[in-house]
Amino acid sequence: MSLEITKDRRVLVRAPQRAAKKDIDAFVTRHEAWIQKHLAAMPPPPPEPTAEEIAALKAKAAAVLPGKVAYWSAVTGLKPTLIKITTARKRYGSCSGKNSICFSCFLMNCPDEAIDLVVVHELCHIREKNHGPRFYALLSHYLPDYAERKKLLAPKAFPV
Repeated sequence: MSLEITKDRRVLVRAPQRAAKKDIDAFVTRHEAWIQKHLAAMPPPPPEPTAEEIAALKAKAAAVLPGKVAYWSAVTGLKPTLIKITTARKRYGSCSGKNSICFSCFLMNCPDEAIDLVVVHELCHIREKNHGPRFYALLSHYLPDYAERKKLLAPKAFPV
């Protein structure tokens, strides 16, 4: 059996299918101190954004991102078929198989250099659909400092 504490502070217990509930409960009870210690060490979760805050982030994204995509499309020669702004909470951006790019409005909580990284990252997926060596060669061609920029994508600015 094993325990895991997720980013959103849920305790996950993994046990064999045949394990009896009483054995699972006993396992959790034996590890209660470990659970409490790790929960206490976690930072408090950020407050949920209000509808007004989300609307403001979406408006800012709609004002900022099309211009950035246009600029970096001109630099890279990679053009998306569509740009969408979402309230995705698991990732800042994505690129579909049809070269449509989605950006999370929560990207607007990041510094400008990090926003450019996500834009260029997603544009690079138009040519390279995975995170293989050719993808990173392409990304580093346009943003040699992409690793430093990635550090600016602070998880605390990205609500779970």
